[in-house]
Amino acid sequence: MSYYNFTDEKDPVQEDEHYMRLALQEAQRAYDLQEVPIGAIVVCQGKIIGRGHNLTEQLNDVTAHAEMQAFTAASQTLGGKYLKDCTLYVTIEPCVMCAGASYWMQISRIVFGAKEEKRGFTTKGANLLHPKTILKGGVLAEECGQLMTSFFASKRG
Repeated sequence: MSYYNFTDEKDPVQEDEHYMRLALQEAQRAYDLQEVPIGAIVVCQGKIIGRGHNLTEQLNDVTAHAEMQAFTAASQTLGGKYLKDCTLYVTIEPCVMCAGASYWMQISRIVFGAKEEKRGFTTKGANLLHPKTILKGGVLAEECGQLMTSFFASKRG
């Protein structure tokens, strides 16, 4: 069963990895700004309609997570508040706030890289996603997790 309709017979696994690599580029931008390195991309019908990375320090705003930045950009691109038929690619499992925002936006699919054992929404035991949202984790998990590990090691060193 396919999660997504891909044209030109593209492999869904390769497609997910491609967009996750773009999310990793966003995470690197956050890293370069001394932000927690999380990146996000929103894709709709094969087109990137939103991207973002953590900006909590730059904006002095605890809600300026990568997902929230990408959601805002995607909504502005589409000219509407719902992200039906869209996929969020994010390097780290979303937190409760971002999962809740995805619920209200009715996003069709969330693909994340590494699990977030302390603050990830799945650790809270609550299903915060819209009932129609499909969740997939573990895409390029090692690469996504390594960027976080490197970031926090540099802060302690």
